[in-house]
Amino acid sequence: MQDNIDKVMQRGERLDDLRGKTEDLQATAGHFRRGANQVRKRMWWKDLKWKIIIGVTILVILAIIIGSIVGTQKH
Repeated sequence: MQDNIDKVMQRGERLDDLRGKTEDLQATAGHFRRGANQVRKRMWWKDLKWKIIIGVTILVILAIIIGSIVGTQKH
């Protein structure tokens, strides 16, 4: 009977340990989720910035090409 009581007590302690670990994991998961969202937003802005730079560069090149074609046709 004493063995059964000891086993129940140990089991209760292990359950308390598991509860504590679960709470720690939930907190860590929340921090990870927030950090991942910040990285995702930062990468999205970086990608958008590069798309804008490439678009402006293409427009400038097209303007130069069109300007040179129009300039040569006037002469």
